[in-house]
Amino acid sequence: MKKRLFFQCAYDGTEYSGWQKQPVVKTIQGAIEEKLSMLFGNQPIDIVGCGRTDAGVHALQSYFHADLDPVFTNDQLKYKLNNMLPLAIAINEIVDVDDEAHARFDATKRTYHYFLHQKKLPFHQNDSWFYPSEISIGKMNEAAAYLIGRQDFTSFSKLHTDVNNNFCEVYSAKWEVIGDQLRFEVSANRFLRNMVRAIVGTLLEVGKGKIPPKEVKAIIAAENRGEAGCSVPAKGLFLQNIEYPYL
Repeated sequence: MKKRLFFQCAYDGTEYSGWQKQPVVKTIQGAIEEKLSMLFGNQPIDIVGCGRTDAGVHALQSYFHADLDPVFTNDQLKYKLNNMLPLAIAINEIVDVDDEAHARFDATKRTYHYFLHQKKLPFHQNDSWFYPSEISIGKMNEAAAYLIGRQDFTSFSKLHTDVNNNFCEVYSAKWEVIGDQLRFEVSANRFLRNMVRAIVGTLLEVGKGKIPPKEVKAIIAAENRGEAGCSVPAKGLFLQNIEYPYL
């Protein structure tokens, strides 16, 4: 009898076309399913992720679930799967969960980090965006405060996505200096496609003085992607943390 397992994983998305499995191109989901299938007698195995990250986006902590025959202990499965997966993907933990547990729908809070640097940092070329323009962190944090609460974030969403609505509840949003980098941290119950990258691009426009901080409120109210700033590059974005009521 199969049992449902939750897998906690991390990955460097630099060489991958995002999480979601697609024909021909390399994806995180595709790589994991391929190796799981090999471990379980080459039978097709489908996994369900906590969400979809875009091409080039990374994850420090992500989750997926799968229903598998109890052929291995969880520690054995973690060991074998890590030996088979490429170095860019790591399985950090595997836990038993109830049959009804769901990696996507049961998540209560998601946190993303976006990193940028304003001087050349050779060792952060793939995980941070070089942005040498002069910006005001104070103004960007003033603007970020308008993101808090339950609102329609259509203005920061990729167009024509397959979701029922564009409402998200943002719990926190702030910029901080972390060593030689700037980090934007945002937590919410859910995120729309491209949402964090569009928010960061808009806040940088505030930081450069191109739009006043309070204008972010009007951008949200417009529910129009054309009103917000450009999306920043994927390489600086990390899915940092996922919270569940039972983990």
